[in-house]
Amino acid sequence: MPDDSAKLPTVPDADAERIAKRKRLLSLFALLLALVALGFGLWDWLIGSHYVSTDNAYVGGDAAQITPQLAAAVVAVRVAETQAVQQGDILVVLDDVDARIAVARAEADLAGTTRRVEQIFATGRALEADIGNRQAALRHAEAGRAQAAAVLEKAQIDLRRRQELQESGAVSGEELTTASNAFSLAKAAADAAAADFEQAKAAVVAATAQRDATLALIAGLDVAHNPDVAAARARLDQAKIDLARTVITAPLAGIVGQRHVQVGQRVKVGDVLMTVVPVAQLYVDANFKENQLAGVRVGQSVTLTSDLYGGRVLFHGKVAGFAGGTGAATAIIPAQNATGNWIKVVQRLPVRVTLDDGELIGHPLRLGLTMDATIDLRSGR
Repeated sequence: MPDDSAKLPTVPDADAERIAKRKRLLSLFALLLALVALGFGLWDWLIGSHYVSTDNAYVGGDAAQITPQLAAAVVAVRVAETQAVQQGDILVVLDDVDARIAVARAEADLAGTTRRVEQIFATGRALEADIGNRQAALRHAEAGRAQAAAVLEKAQIDLRRRQELQESGAVSGEELTTASNAFSLAKAAADAAAADFEQAKAAVVAATAQRDATLALIAGLDVAHNPDVAAARARLDQAKIDLARTVITAPLAGIVGQRHVQVGQRVKVGDVLMTVVPVAQLYVDANFKENQLAGVRVGQSVTLTSDLYGGRVLFHGKVAGFAGGTGAATAIIPAQNATGNWIKVVQRLPVRVTLDDGELIGHPLRLGLTMDATIDLRSGR
C-alpha cells in the first residue's frame, strides 16, 4: 500500500499557512478600513462639509394673549380649549350696560356742545350787527354834540352882547336874564350831548371787544371743527370703542389654549383670558453648537423633520436670524465660571428658522414639538 502520511504537510508548513492566511485577512481588513475612511472622507469633502445638523430644535410661535381692554363681567364664552378659530371669531362677550350708558352720555354731550358752539357763532354774527348799530348811535351822538356846541356858542354870544349893552341901558334886565338862562340851558345841553357822545363811543369799544372775544373762540373754524365739538366727538368715539371692546374677537387664526375665563367672572384690564396659537405661522428655534455656525448665514435653506410625522414628511424653511446670546448667557441665572474647577462646555446658539406656510397647512405642528434641522451651507450665497 502507498504511504499516505507522506502527503500530509509538516507542522511548520501548517503554521506558515495559517500565518499567511491571517496576514491576508488583516490586509483585507486594513484595505476595507482604508476604503471606508476614504469613502467617508470623500463624502465629508463633497457632501457632509456643506451641511450642519442638530436634533436640538423645537417648534415655536408667537401666541396671542387675549386680554380685555375694560373691566366688566363676562356674560358669554364662545370657545373651548383646543378649539380652532379664525381671525375675527367671537371669543368672549362682556357685559355692555355701562358702555351703552357711556355712549348715550357722550352723544348727549356732543349735541349740547354743538348747540353751544352754534350759539357762539350766532352771537358773533349778532355782535357784528350790534357794532353797526352802536356806530350809528355814535355818529348820531357826535352830530348832537356838534349841534349842542353850536347852540351853546350862539347863546354865549347873545349873552355877551346883552351884557355889553346893559351898561348903556339898551337891554333890560329881563332880557339879560333870559339870555343868561338860555346860555345855561345851552351849556347843559352841550354837556349832555358830550356825555352821550362819550357813552356811545364807549359802547362801540365794548361791543367791539365783546365781538373780538367771541370771534377768538370761532376764528378760522366751522362748528364741526371747533375744539370743544372735536373733544366731545372724541369722547363719543372713545365710548363707542369701549362698547365694541365688550365683544372680544380672535386677532388671528389658530388654536385656543390656556383658557382661564368663566361666565360670570369679573375681569380687569390686562387679565389673560386665554391664548391663541397661530399654528399656520410657526417657526423653529434650532440650537446649533457654536463650532457649527461659522458657515451659517441668513437666508440659507433648511430641511427639517418632526418626530410627529417622522422622516416621511419633510419641512422646508429659511434661516431668519440668530439669537443675541446663548441659552446659558440669557438664562435667568447665568452660569458663573469663575471657579477653580471650570470645565469648558460647548455652547449652543438658537437659530430662528421660518417654515413654509403651505407645508404647515398640510401637516400642522404644535408648539414645543421636537425637530431635526439640517442647514445647506451652499444655499443663500
